[in-house]
Amino acid sequence: MFWKYHCPYTRNNNQYMSAIFYHGTKQKMMAEESMQKLQKESSRPIATKILPASVFYNAENYHQKYILRQHYQVLDKLNLSDKAIITSHVAARLNGYLGGYGSMEQFDQECSNFGLSEKTLSIIRTQIQKRCI
Repeated sequence: MFWKYHCPYTRNNNQYMSAIFYHGTKQKMMAEESMQKLQKESSRPIATKILPASVFYNAENYHQKYILRQHYQVLDKLNLSDKAIITSHVAARLNGYLGGYGSMEQFDQECSNFGLSEKTLSIIRTQIQKRCI
């Protein structure tokens, strides 16, 4: 799934690098094997790094759920503090849908779990539809 949903060929600085962080030998091996498999299917060199997990620092609040933050009419309805946005499953799911990840069918299957009004869900559906055109 990791390789399917991002471009592993783009080289960026450390702030935006593509990386898999592993927590043990088994995870490292799985990451390396999956990367080698993808590399055999591609002529472009993979830029994604495979690194041991270490201290993790959250980005500044204004970076958290960046796409969702651009849709203030949806974000406001979630009534989340800046700290809660980081850990909210609903905020993560909506950020993905608003960013173009996921289909209308997938959204419709789970939207009843989000606790949002039909009006707010309609706003999100409109955005998903725009991304699919």
